[in-house]
Amino acid sequence: MPALAASALFLAAGCAAEPGAHSSPSAARAQDAEASSGTTAAGQPLAVAAAPEAAATSTAVARPGAAGGKARKTALKVKSYDSRTRRAVISPADKGTSGGKGTASPSPTAGNTAKPHGTSMGDVIASAPAPGAPDGLLAKVTKVIGESRDGTEVQTAPATLDALLGDDDAKGSVPVDPASFDVERLLPEVKVSWAKTGDIHSGPEGTEVPLGSLRIDVGAKVAAAGAPASATASVSGFVQVAPEVDFSYGGDSAASGPGAAYLGVSGDWTSRWAVKGRAAASAQPVRVPFAKLHADPVLQVGPIPVVVNLDLTCYFQISADGSVTVDIEQDLKGDFKAGGTFGPAKGWTPVNESHMASSPVRTSVTTAGSVKASLGAEATVGLYGTVGVTADLAPYLRGEAAGSLGATSATGATAKTSVGASGAWGVYGGVDLTGTLRIQLSIFGTPVFQHSIPLGTLHREWKLADGKM
Repeated sequence: MPALAASALFLAAGCAAEPGAHSSPSAARAQDAEASSGTTAAGQPLAVAAAPEAAATSTAVARPGAAGGKARKTALKVKSYDSRTRRAVISPADKGTSGGKGTASPSPTAGNTAKPHGTSMGDVIASAPAPGAPDGLLAKVTKVIGESRDGTEVQTAPATLDALLGDDDAKGSVPVDPASFDVERLLPEVKVSWAKTGDIHSGPEGTEVPLGSLRIDVGAKVAAAGAPASATASVSGFVQVAPEVDFSYGGDSAASGPGAAYLGVSGDWTSRWAVKGRAAASAQPVRVPFAKLHADPVLQVGPIPVVVNLDLTCYFQISADGSVTVDIEQDLKGDFKAGGTFGPAKGWTPVNESHMASSPVRTSVTTAGSVKASLGAEATVGLYGTVGVTADLAPYLRGEAAGSLGATSATGATAKTSVGASGAWGVYGGVDLTGTLRIQLSIFGTPVFQHSIPLGTLHREWKLADGKM
């Protein structure tokens, strides 16, 4: 499904365009990225980019409060980490490894208190994913325990990004490599495709996917609990997304913690899907996840590896009131942005924005009642294993009919309506975007808020076709 640049200094107002009202989906994000390339009052901001493969085990160390204590890239690496005891083994990058499976720290040499390999109490370490720390590691060294055969064993405690970034500024949007996602298929008829530069393609032959995009195709039947066998609707189609991670940090030399921060996910969205059959009435919407995806892209923020954890769950959902028979198809294209922005005056506030445009659709609604069907994705994004933002993007189709009728409509050059009875009907397209800011966003070094903050509900709906007979 899934991407994650919006400025940390303003709050974007969410809106969704009616069909045909929105142009180039990525234009606004491109303008944001261009605007962020200027200098700050303190000089050039730190570059934000995807970490090169050579930096897959990179580590940055800062020594707050010491002369020259700013973050710097080092030749050290986290060889192992035990999340239960919060002990880590630090070694030079060229020292042998044990295969990356061990998480327990080896015993230090008794009585050894020398400062090993430049690791000292008070150091703040940021590491790319390492054995025992698959989500990366951001920690402060509280004690140097001693030397062992594999390196230096240290006791650590949680740390925050401001200890590394200080009064620097950084801002950027980084596309997530579609090949980096681990995919868990939850239904049999799920197919995953992606394409990247170098004419590299994965997925069923003949499936066209734009560079940098991830596509998930699905086909399944869904019925409400307790409904008769005849009351079954089929869902088929695909979701295609080009996710990006949006990250920014604005240092504040006059105060502790950052003066601004932003974390979010954004990207281009394309979907084509159809719902056919009889949708039975149900007390609650029937929601069926069909694929889970996970990636841990590493952003290189100056010398610092910032590990982002991105999860996407793709699903379809149907709710109905009455025994409605439908045959609905729609294409959607657009973009989305969801995240949290921090400023000293308002603290953390939500950002949610989506622009969607629908192409001509085929609709058929028979008998009285209503039905709503969504093909959406829920995304979570966080840093170093902490969930900071959740967002649920749900483009939908809604059809309703009153009276006794069978009405069929097709849009486009051959638009026509055939009527089998009297009544009124309507078909609508729309998008819902909801989510939550989590307390773990305090990993930036901002004040801890005591409860989760809703993103608010972004809701837009437009009419696709209607009639009275």
